[in-house]
Amino acid sequence: MAEFIKIYEENPNPREIKKVVEVLKRGGLIIYPTDTVYGLGCDITNVKALERIAQIKGVKLEKANFSFVCHDLSNLSDYVKQIDNSTFKILKRALPGPYTFILPGAKTLPSVFKKKKTVGIRVPGNAIALEIVKQLGNPIISTSIHDEDDVLEYTTDPELIYEKWDNLVDLVIDAGYGDNVASTIIDLSEDVPTIIREGKGSLEIF
Repeated sequence: MAEFIKIYEENPNPREIKKVVEVLKRGGLIIYPTDTVYGLGCDITNVKALERIAQIKGVKLEKANFSFVCHDLSNLSDYVKQIDNSTFKILKRALPGPYTFILPGAKTLPSVFKKKKTVGIRVPGNAIALEIVKQLGNPIISTSIHDEDDVLEYTTDPELIYEKWDNLVDLVIDAGYGDNVASTIIDLSEDVPTIIREGKGSLEIF
């Protein structure tokens, strides 16, 4: 059975955040709030946890398109090839925010992602998510629990999420109702930015 804990975004309780981080460090899976939909996440350095998420999503780990949720842009070079000034300015302008940016993957990617030419980077504008990643000390791998075909109530109500995911994950955070619009995905891996999916983030920023 998963643990179900309440955390308030306005002032995340450090003790509760620490509890979440400990679960991640043990290889646990969490469902946590972002600035868009609730996400399913694990520690990027834990291969067994990564495999569990891939299994839940029904994909092969090396082919999975998971997002790397970061606290800020300071460790970007660990996961992404050197980017030019104009790309960096876009990132600085948009983040933290409801965007996923596709960027060229670095050679220093964790071994399970070595073959990936690109990675999706997220810095969500949500204090709980950012504090978890900050305390963990490295990104979490994340995928939304948003159902692409159907806007279902369980994707926004933490209690319904808990009922559905209780036996699949180790901890569910109740941060109140989530959104049901996913992030805007923008591919910055080529010369011209390409919109892959229009979601919550405004395109006027570009």
